[in-house]
Amino acid sequence: MAMSSLSPATSSVRSICQQPRITAKLRTPPKSLLSLQGNLLSWSSSANYVKLRARNTIVVKGLPQKRNATIKCATMEEIEAEKFLIEKNARERMEKAIDSVLSNFNSIRTGRSNPAMLDKVEVEYYGSPVNLKTIAQISTPDSSSLLIQPYDKSSLKAIEKAIVNSDLGLTPSNDGEMIRLSIPQLTSDRRKELSKIVSKQAEEGKVAIRNIRRDAIKSYDKLEKEKKLSEDNVKDLSVDLQKVTDEYMKKIDTIFKQKEKELLTV
Repeated sequence: MAMSSLSPATSSVRSICQQPRITAKLRTPPKSLLSLQGNLLSWSSSANYVKLRARNTIVVKGLPQKRNATIKCATMEEIEAEKFLIEKNARERMEKAIDSVLSNFNSIRTGRSNPAMLDKVEVEYYGSPVNLKTIAQISTPDSSSLLIQPYDKSSLKAIEKAIVNSDLGLTPSNDGEMIRLSIPQLTSDRRKELSKIVSKQAEEGKVAIRNIRRDAIKSYDKLEKEKKLSEDNVKDLSVDLQKVTDEYMKKIDTIFKQKEKELLTV
């Protein structure tokens, strides 16, 4: 294992270290009676740790004795690896939270025809619930209607029933070949009501983002307890994680404002 000299003032290594663990032939006294002082003599790295050797003064009951000490701490590479994995997982979960909010927004009609309105409609097809979009083609012939053309005409009745039972508030027209949906204009009161629903869904998305951040922080705390990260490491990583959280909070604010504008525009 290669060894390199390192001056006592070197902070780039010491800043990532855990509380020093002293290995000496002296019987270990109570923590309250033990302190570590001295100059760093050398350092070496391995796959799991940086090892620091120092000539120290171990003070026991006020009586100093010279001993060598070895300090173990995580390398910068390990810290970056742990950060990457935890942050990657958090980002993936936050992306799913954004997708969920968008899906909820799309299912709320705005007075204009949009195939996304039918995203959550499930049809009982040969004994199994399936998404409407998987068994029919949906088009928008104009801004106030939708056309649903099933790939299997025998499913027309089931599709019609699913739309009636949904919370869309639309009345399907079945001509034996396809189903037409007329999109009525929203009243002012209905627009305000839907705006409140959208606002609630946006807040639920933010709560999900905060919970994901909380879980990531717990992962950092667990590594600290396992002596793989120091308290300072966790603080620094938490700051970076908050930046990621703020980024996704802004995404929710953006899509909420867009949806609210759609709802309130006559």
